[in-house]
Amino acid sequence: MLRAAVDADRDTVLTWRNHPDVRAVSLTTHVITPEEHATWWDAALADPRRHILIFDDKGVVIFDLRADPPSWSFYLDVAGLGTALLPTWMRLEQAAVRYAFGELGLTRLGGETLAANKQVLALHRRFGFRETRRYDRLIDGTPQTVVWTERGTEQ
Repeated sequence: MLRAAVDADRDTVLTWRNHPDVRAVSLTTHVITPEEHATWWDAALADPRRHILIFDDKGVVIFDLRADPPSWSFYLDVAGLGTALLPTWMRLEQAAVRYAFGELGLTRLGGETLAANKQVLALHRRFGFRETRRYDRLIDGTPQTVVWTERGTEQ
């Protein structure tokens, strides 16, 4: 289900990330250039505290262990999944949680979601994540409310 990303995945992941629906709910909404993505990709793959994982060749999960608690993010092949989007999304989150608390050995995991992204917040709740705080962040020059959700191994 989850496998380590390799260089051959780089352009596919960029295509998924630049889809308008993904950008609309992201903390950075501009179209990411291939050069910008390559710089991020190379740095992330070289850093043992960051893990880029491909889910069934339909999505990507990114774990960042550089802060306490570690954080995660994900996005899917919105254009390619069509009506399979929601079931794939649920399987991805299940696999990501299992990986975080299993293979990575984490005891806590958190992530940022725009408050307006009610679907993702509901999915996170379903998988045991709880809102711990809200804060404003400038996104494209406009203040947006961000929700930090967190889960520990006890859930």
